[in-house]
This record gives sequence, C-alpha cells and structure tokens, in this order.
Amino acid sequence: MKKAPAEIDPEKNPDLACLQSLLFDEGRSPEEQAMGYKDEGNDYFKEKQYKKAIVAYTEGLRKHCNDRDLNTILYTNRAAAEFYLGNYRSALNDAIAARKQKQEHLKAIVRGALCHLELKNFTEAIAWCEEGLRIDPKDKKLLDTRTKADRLRRAEQRDVRKARAKAKQTHSQREALLQAIKDRNIKLLQQTCQEEEEEESSDGIAELSLDGLSSGNATAAKVHLDENNNLHWPVLFLYPEYGQTDLISAFHEGSRFIEHLMVMFAEDLPPWDLERKYHPTKLELYFEDEERAEMYQVNAEETLLKALQHSRYFVKAGTPTFLILVKHSPFCIRYLADKKVHQTV
Repeated sequence: MKKAPAEIDPEKNPDLACLQSLLFDEGRSPEEQAMGYKDEGNDYFKEKQYKKAIVAYTEGLRKHCNDRDLNTILYTNRAAAEFYLGNYRSALNDAIAARKQKQEHLKAIVRGALCHLELKNFTEAIAWCEEGLRIDPKDKKLLDTRTKADRLRRAEQRDVRKARAKAKQTHSQREALLQAIKDRNIKLLQQTCQEEEEEESSDGIAELSLDGLSSGNATAAKVHLDENNNLHWPVLFLYPEYGQTDLISAFHEGSRFIEHLMVMFAEDLPPWDLERKYHPTKLELYFEDEERAEMYQVNAEETLLKALQHSRYFVKAGTPTFLILVKHSPFCIRYLADKKVHQTV
C-alpha cells in the first residue's frame, strides 16, 4: 500500500486486519505497541487525516507504557492533530499532559502557546512562550507567538478600558436623565412582563432605561437630555376615529402642543382624513387615566412639560401618549359619552 486505506474497519478490510495483527500483536510489549500506534498516527497526520491520527495516538496512550518520552510524543502529536481540527481546548489539555510527562518538551510548549493564542488567553500564551524561550531563546515560532500575543493583549486591554469608560459615561448620562425626570415630578410606569400589568414605580424612575425604551415601546425614539438640561420626548398621538397614529420623535418639553398641531394639520391634511375636518383649531387633546378609566382634556396652548406634570399623568414605556379628537364631532361625542372627562389645570 502507498497510502493508508480510507476504510479502517478490519472486518471490512481484511488486508488491513492482517497488517494490524503484525503491527499491534498483543504479544508485543506495551512500548512496542504504543510505538506502532505512534507511527500509524504519524502516517495519517502526514496525509492530513487528523481524526484517524487522533484515534491512533489515543490507542498508543491506552497501552500505558512506561516510556515517558514516548508518551510525551503521543500527547504532543495528538495535540497537534486536535489543533489542526480546531479543537484548541482538547489540544491544550494534551499539551499540558505532555508537559507532565516531560516538563521542558519544547514542541508541547509551542503547541500549548499556540492553543492559548487561539483561545484568546493572551497572558497565558505569553507565559508559555517565556518558558519555551528559556529553553531555546531563538525559537522563531515562540518569538512570533509572543509578539502576536502581546499585541493582541494590549489591544484587548485597550478595548476593556474603552468599554469601562463608555459604561461609566452611559451610567452618568442615565443618572442625569433620571434625576432630570425626577426633578420635574414626572411619573413613569413600569410594565411587569410576568403579569402584563402596569404599576407605578416606587420612586417614579426605577424602570426607565437610558434610551427611554422598555419592552412595551414599539418606537425607535429616545427620551434624551440636551446640553441645556432640557428633555426631549418621543410623543405618540392617537386618532381613535381612524385607528391612525403620529409620532414626534423629539418633542421639546417647553414646546406647546398647538405648535406641533399647526405643522401637522395647517397645510397638508392627512390622507385618511377624507372629510377634511382635522384642522388645528377644531382639535381637542386628551390623555387617559387607565387606572381610573377617566379622560383628561389637555389645553393645546400648554407645554408638554405641564401636561406630563399633571398629577394623573403617567408616562408609559418612555413615550407620552395623547389622543386627538375633532371637537363636537359625532365620533367625539360617542367616544366620550361613557367616560368621565376632566379639564386639565
């Protein structure tokens, strides 16, 4: 045979069975049998049949021979085969086992250093390289591996420092945002996922995330604090008569509702308003107190901040929501008929 056969099952390959009986005769010493498996594994390794090589090296180790040098080679060679298969953890374990047989086995040290490098254990990779270079200060593989591991470790440390700085900045921004909301006496609702019900947060701000979103927010907008300490909210307008919505992604807390209504309805009326009745001067704004099932009318001349500071207004999922109705319209009358309506103050 010029090459090892693809089928290694002796029952399916009688010629191979005969050869194996010669190579691995149980009458031979454990050392001779282990050596035979080592040679077989090396042949497979040269042909890049790494899985078969691993099987052969493993069989050699199972002979538990007393030749520590041979066992060291079997572990180191199996580590190399595992490494080429991408099994870096198994390869590292074999490199460690090889060094237990022979502490200063250079090939095992090189293989262990390479495994640590692939596993991104850069400090350990450098330590293994240093141990190997004490044995052979000129080993090119160890020198190159140490250089690469040191470069990657410094890059990793730099990324960790950046991540920590960013986390600190994010935390500071979040605290400033939460404090600004608290200072304004704005109340927030948190949603309990398990019970799917809303409860007022104990301190009014505990469940607000930095970007103003929670699992209940379907918008991509964010509440944020500008450099002048002004809050900008994503505000959702609902049109229950038509089942339509509008979103203002950054509603300045000091802006009046009428200012936005003039922009939204003064010139181009929405296409769903077939009766052309949604004019700024004919609209009424409301928010709903879901806990009490009551409605509060909002003065369009007032600011968003004043509406949010109302004693019965609770911001849900970081997005203030208001309903818009056409005053005195049949739908408005029907919609409010069975609801208790309050005027905001």
